[in-house]
Amino acid sequence: MQPYELSLAAAADEIRARRLSPVELVDSVLDRIARTEPGLQAYVTVTAERARESARESARAATTGQMKGPLHGIPVALKDLIDVAGVATTASSQVRADHRAAADSTVAARLAAAGTALVGKTHTHEFAYGLTTPQTRNAWDPSRVAGGSSGGSAVAVAAAAATFALGTDTGGSIRVPAALNGVVGLKPTYGLVPRHGVTSLSWSLDHVGPLTRTVEDAALVMSVLAGHDPRDPASLPTPSSVDYRPLSGADLTGVRVGVPRNYYFEHVDPEVEAAVRSATAQLEALGATLVEVEIPMARYVQATQWGLMVPEATAYHERTLRSAPEQYGADIRVLLEAGALMSAGDYLRAQRARTLMRQAWLRMLDEVDVVAAPTVPVTAVRSDQEVIVWPDGTSESVSDAYVRLSAPADITGVPALSVPVGHDGAGMPIGMQLLGRPLAEAMVLRVGHAYEETVPARGHAPVAVAS
Repeated sequence: MQPYELSLAAAADEIRARRLSPVELVDSVLDRIARTEPGLQAYVTVTAERARESARESARAATTGQMKGPLHGIPVALKDLIDVAGVATTASSQVRADHRAAADSTVAARLAAAGTALVGKTHTHEFAYGLTTPQTRNAWDPSRVAGGSSGGSAVAVAAAAATFALGTDTGGSIRVPAALNGVVGLKPTYGLVPRHGVTSLSWSLDHVGPLTRTVEDAALVMSVLAGHDPRDPASLPTPSSVDYRPLSGADLTGVRVGVPRNYYFEHVDPEVEAAVRSATAQLEALGATLVEVEIPMARYVQATQWGLMVPEATAYHERTLRSAPEQYGADIRVLLEAGALMSAGDYLRAQRARTLMRQAWLRMLDEVDVVAAPTVPVTAVRSDQEVIVWPDGTSESVSDAYVRLSAPADITGVPALSVPVGHDGAGMPIGMQLLGRPLAEAMVLRVGHAYEETVPARGHAPVAVAS
């Protein structure tokens, strides 16, 4: 096995035992990037020399017993909304073509303090305003969408071109590409991970979280990212040091898993439904109790999501949209212009609906420990496909389909974890979503880890590489 193939936890064990140098690991990942990037286009910027210097520093520290923790010497990629001092933050847009960050974002600073090595910045759908990341190709099939908006981060991890990565999630932008590329994606509780220094799409809905190979890896990253930062107005007053790593062992006795009777299995591909129901049956076999639950206020999800996100995005971009509208892509520009047509009353009604939906979800989550559901209703579609037509004759846009099942967790702010649970007949990955109570990341990770321990270890996607 090559160093780039190691999970975060496995690489950390090798570095701790001095069987692997951070320099060897970083060089291996950088070589992997050079071989996969011509086909995948996951990266906006590769920071090779910066990564090598960080690796050398980590190696020196390791030889003197000054390890900084489990992320010491680990290569990381950051979605190109996340500021790193002196590095471009382009948001994959011409609007930001000449931008250089003056200071680290909170999450970048925390990762640097933990000893990580930044290997690059990854593509996003322009300003995170989309669910496909069109410039990036799916790690399993380059003719299909990567998912978005954290598509570059998910593809980099799936292709073993990053040991882990960070993304952002406003309507599903961590979990959607995680599911479509067969990796783990965690959207934490709203306010648990600070967003200072991260380009906003919608301040009511934005989250930052990890994309990783395994659930254990996500837990290791969360132990570094989580904690209060007063520079983010939404940041929660939580402890700054929590160990999220789940214990080994797949016993789920006493855990109540909610299985939705409505919404999450409506207009879902049969292969996706079968894989998720099989995974929930596996949770039951591990000792969990399956409980049918009713998803509250389901008919208001789409209106609430768009009612919050669209006007907030327009407000954020108002000045640039007036001065340089031609620098935006056509799909983003029309959304930003549409936001200017929404009334204050519409926005306030969306905020009220969000409050009511959150309260209703908290009541539902009193009955169960997690809810298990599909992450997305279909696997990765072809890059030129714009509409999904369901057997009953109804249709929806690809973006609407991908956001439909992920948006409730953003609206309510509850933690949501996407875990791979198989492949469809074309070999494309399928994801299961586990949603929990606010600040119950430990439970969500425990259930995901228990499932993961019962299935064969996942390798990286079978990417065609440059010779």
